[in-house]
Amino acid sequence: MKSNFLKAGILVVILVIPALVFIFLKLFGKNNFDLPYYFPVINERDEVKIVKGDTVFNQAPAFQLVSQNGDTLNSEELKGKIFVTSFFFSRCGTICPPVNTNLSRVQENFKHEDLLKLVSITVDPAHDSSEVLKAYSSKYGALKDKWYFLTGDKGYIYNLAIKGFKLPTADASEYDKGIESIDETFIHSDKLLLIDGGGYFRGIYEGTDKDEINRLIVEIKVLLDHQKKQK
Repeated sequence: MKSNFLKAGILVVILVIPALVFIFLKLFGKNNFDLPYYFPVINERDEVKIVKGDTVFNQAPAFQLVSQNGDTLNSEELKGKIFVTSFFFSRCGTICPPVNTNLSRVQENFKHEDLLKLVSITVDPAHDSSEVLKAYSSKYGALKDKWYFLTGDKGYIYNLAIKGFKLPTADASEYDKGIESIDETFIHSDKLLLIDGGGYFRGIYEGTDKDEINRLIVEIKVLLDHQKKQK
């Protein structure tokens, strides 16, 4: 008899305690998973800037460019939004197609989420007019007011890419007049940058890598969750 009571007691412990732990975590537990910040500010002594014990990080630059719809997009319109930035050009036949295919997957995952935007900026603005970008963006199913393909002044864009978004960008034909291949002409990164509602860089991803895109999708959800809880 005692053996039966002992067995019953052990069974209750095995079944009930995990359930109680689950309920406790569900009601009182917090998800402390957070994303790092990138690109710390460097001071005049080439040291990371620290104020009151905290590292100071760069924020995404302000910009004003023209979209595939011919409208002007001012970065002020992205204030409070989470957005993914990339650089590309429409005549690119190497990394741009897979990057934009992957971004279309990101768009599909968040097509009903107004807090998430995609921002793709051309490094070949002389060719990539709004009309060209309109046709190009339709190939990837870009949604209006969700995924912006942007163009503008070349010097402005290159300065924006290098100094603002910290990504290498160059027109190799300016240094080598013998270059004939368009894919060798415009040098740009395949990196995707995840920027939070405060304008801080929170993620860097290989735009051609599907596993990296999976990580991007998960980390967008983390930022969205944090941002919605703060409201």
